[in-house]
Amino acid sequence: MERTNVDEYLQQGIHGAKQTKPDERRKFLGTLRERVVAVLTQGQVRSGEADKEVQTLIQEHPKAHLYLNGNMDYSHLSKYINMAKKPNLQYTLVTNREYDSEFGLVLAYDHAIDKEDIYLSKQQSAPKTKETSGGGVFTFFSKIFKKQ
Repeated sequence: MERTNVDEYLQQGIHGAKQTKPDERRKFLGTLRERVVAVLTQGQVRSGEADKEVQTLIQEHPKAHLYLNGNMDYSHLSKYINMAKKPNLQYTLVTNREYDSEFGLVLAYDHAIDKEDIYLSKQQSAPKTKETSGGGVFTFFSKIFKKQ
């Protein structure tokens, strides 16, 4: 054996086989962005705001694979597992102790589909935040030393 082959073999034994785009795979729960049909953030999974959209996508893409973030509480994931079981869709709970992805659910194929818009829109409008006056330090001191 050549020296480089031995070194490569040892490196693979220590660190595992080389992967293409490892950061992208961690972010999308083990799959690549080009394969993704739709994603939900962890917050969307917890709130259940896109359940109907996910159900529709599962019915439209029966050959896809559902990846669920295993770092989340099972009570939030169980409804999606039940959705996947009805049409016999494959699903995987992905638990990565070193990296907690922002995504809670990823629906993807095993081949590239290059879909542009993979983020499911929020059905509810975002709550409006109360605007505060930007007086800063002057406003603070004027409240403290207010004339009576």
